[in-house]
Amino acid sequence: MMFKDFSREDLEGMLCDAALNWLTHDGLWFLAVEEKLGLEDAIELDRKAWESFTVIEAKRIMKRHGIGAGGGIPALAVALGRRLYAFINKQEIVEQTDSRLVFRMNDCRVQSTRKKKGLPDFPCKPVGLIEYEGFARTIDECIETRCIACPPDDHPDDWYCAWEFTLNRNE
Repeated sequence: MMFKDFSREDLEGMLCDAALNWLTHDGLWFLAVEEKLGLEDAIELDRKAWESFTVIEAKRIMKRHGIGAGGGIPALAVALGRRLYAFINKQEIVEQTDSRLVFRMNDCRVQSTRKKKGLPDFPCKPVGLIEYEGFARTIDECIETRCIACPPDDHPDDWYCAWEFTLNRNE
């Protein structure tokens, strides 16, 4: 079958399935590395992988959606909504101006699954710092990223991580 033969509902479902499959593979890869090498090494290798992946993902989003480099905060807002995570996690932009954006991950599949299993939050901050900074700088090299909170940091019950992006054009 060709894509044109599928309904919009089927295509949307397939996109969510693909995002879930990607996340599942990422999690299984991480667990295998953690089992063999330990948590610290697994996080370090995960950071290395995300350092490249986040740039690739941002560039593909930019190309697919006609987002030019240097598009500032408005371009970042669009691009964040086009990430694979956006199709399976609940996220929101809580503040946005031309020079600042605050983004929250309200329901993260990884963290909510751990919560359902009675496990503590996964300490994803070291990876998140690489991921969000690399993504934002690919969209616009003048965007600076600051972590508001990300596990293992304390966070309120209604979100897992929050990030502030600031456009800093030294003119």
